[in-house]
Amino acid sequence: MFIEQAYKGNNKWWRVLITTLLTAGVFIGNFVAYFFMTKEQLEEVYKSMKEIPSNWSLIINLSPFILLLGMLFLLVKTLHNRDILSITTSRNKIDFKRFFFSLGLIVLLSILGFAVSYFMDSKGIIWNFNPMKFGLLFLISILFFPFQIAYEEYLFRGYLMQQIGILVKNRWFPLIFTSVMFGLFHSANPEVAKMGFGVMAFYIGTGFFLGIITLMDESMELALGFHLGNNLIAALLITSDFSALQTDAVFRYSGVENPVDMLNEMLVSIAIVYPILLFIFAKKYNWTNWSTKLSGKVENQSINNI
Repeated sequence: MFIEQAYKGNNKWWRVLITTLLTAGVFIGNFVAYFFMTKEQLEEVYKSMKEIPSNWSLIINLSPFILLLGMLFLLVKTLHNRDILSITTSRNKIDFKRFFFSLGLIVLLSILGFAVSYFMDSKGIIWNFNPMKFGLLFLISILFFPFQIAYEEYLFRGYLMQQIGILVKNRWFPLIFTSVMFGLFHSANPEVAKMGFGVMAFYIGTGFFLGIITLMDESMELALGFHLGNNLIAALLITSDFSALQTDAVFRYSGVENPVDMLNEMLVSIAIVYPILLFIFAKKYNWTNWSTKLSGKVENQSINNI
């Protein structure tokens, strides 16, 4: 069982507190700063971000996740006396086929969905492809995004879900808590300022989806694959003036788009795409006992608990 993997380590409260503060501090800091900054200060921050060349901005934004992921792995290994496999999966080894299946599936569905939307109504979307700039963007994305998505998944769906689960002795609370926190910690993104807090439903909904597939599969490969595919598509396929990351993507919103319409499209998209993905995963991997896996009790069955 995935959450129960935490029992293999040293779970004294101060160790959990140190690991959480050191690895989640960047989220906590951004979250606090966002609510104490005025609207004018936020606009100035977003404006200064846009002045940095897009590829350099991407590198600057993604580089810290290399350090944070390394710190999380180091603390799990040394402070909790656990191996990385235990916060990745309940199986004996990582299943890379699951990872690549999930990545490929979300990329395919995203491209198909965009193609349908584009051919139905392409106004407001402009061709932005520059071979040299896109090639560099692709290289940066392939090198840096895996660290960013791995950090977020290992922190929320791995470490925190497991530690909270063995603390409260159930599965439903860590699923809800980590999903909401995952959403809230994206509240400083420029999209929120542009489209309003309604967009938080998208981030929190995505957190729930990632948490559900992790608990149902008793492993994180599907969540890691989805998250990477989603972020690669967000960086490479289409960008906008108020995206969290400005990139030299293939397409760009013209800047005259209606934020309300875009928000509605996002919410409709997750209402359709996420259930489809859940159905495909459930059929392919024979998921059963949904109620138990998503809301059941967490019990220590380890005889070698440290």
